[in-house]
Amino acid sequence: MSQKSNTPKSYRAAAEELQEIVEELQGDAIDVDHLAERVKRAKFLIEFCQLRLRNTEEEVQSLLQEEEED
Repeated sequence: MSQKSNTPKSYRAAAEELQEIVEELQGDAIDVDHLAERVKRAKFLIEFCQLRLRNTEEEVQSLLQEEEED
């Protein structure tokens, strides 16, 4: 399954999935055969969250600037 088709619906969903992966990676039970896959998914989720945060920050800054101009 491609990561694009498995894109989280929200920041919260991505953060929750990322937390699950972190807990899985911290445990001793992770299967070595799935380790790289889980790390790749975690990287994708981190990038997704960073993009959402940047976009939200830009939107808030734009709204604040509009408010100052009024």
